[in-house]
Amino acid sequence: MTGKELFLEIGTEEIPAGFLPKAQADMEAIIRKELESARLTFGDITTLATPRRLVLCVRDIPKAQPDAEITLLGPARNVAFDPAGKPTRAAEGFARGQGVDPAALAIVTTEKGEYVAAVKKETGRPTPDILAEILPRLIGAIPFKKSMRWGDLDVRFARPIHWIVALFDGIVTPFTFGNIQSGNISRGHRFMSNSPFPVRDLAHYLEECERHFVIPDPERRKEIIRRETHRVAKGAGGHLLPDEGLLEEVTYLVEYPTVVNGTFSTDFLQVPKEVLITSMRSHQRYFSIVDDNGRLLPGFITVNN
Repeated sequence: MTGKELFLEIGTEEIPAGFLPKAQADMEAIIRKELESARLTFGDITTLATPRRLVLCVRDIPKAQPDAEITLLGPARNVAFDPAGKPTRAAEGFARGQGVDPAALAIVTTEKGEYVAAVKKETGRPTPDILAEILPRLIGAIPFKKSMRWGDLDVRFARPIHWIVALFDGIVTPFTFGNIQSGNISRGHRFMSNSPFPVRDLAHYLEECERHFVIPDPERRKEIIRRETHRVAKGAGGHLLPDEGLLEEVTYLVEYPTVVNGTFSTDFLQVPKEVLITSMRSHQRYFSIVDDNGRLLPGFITVNN
């Protein structure tokens, strides 16, 4: 394919971790449906997410819709024409509504019989014009378990939106969602590099994010956390207690993960280990450390943002 890239980033206040995997899947499903409805072909779709951003990239979209011939069914033939073959008021009304001459109506055979139809040729629109309509609709259509309004705006989202990057072939696709105007400016990590930077495309975006202490790809963050928690546990003289559910949650709690080891008093080991593990997991999002025999050690691993 020789199409162009669509890039969208929705920058927000921190979205709950549990909302993000589903939001990624929903964005992909919505953009597929929208592009198919708009008669736009497309290639690979990528979605990324951190607590402060949702990202969508669609490759190989053409610059414009193809021209199309659209057939719109009207009344049944025996209703549209009298016995002499002249158009009835039903045919004339249908033709008028479709902006065609009654004489131009065609007869189409369907499973239910013969119907009159208006056959219209539609010239394809430029893709940027279509995306300017699709993208705000997509943002508003992402179904969150809970959404909110902010200020006096008549829009809803999981958390207030602070910026939107929307590009097609590197050029801004202009639209407004709430009080936010789309552009080409993203932002770095809230504390480590909270500064704006321009975006050209997905590849450039990923490079700039790394420079600004953000790893947008949740799979990369997950692998960093997995590798580092095992390394730190080994350095603490034990083994990481595997917890895929906690790993998934923590992945979506951070934009730039760093792993550290902490300890607690051995006095607490008199408490059943299940209580300690559950408490650390549920309240602090801590990973537990065990020895070679599976006994809980007086330490934990946590992931900083």
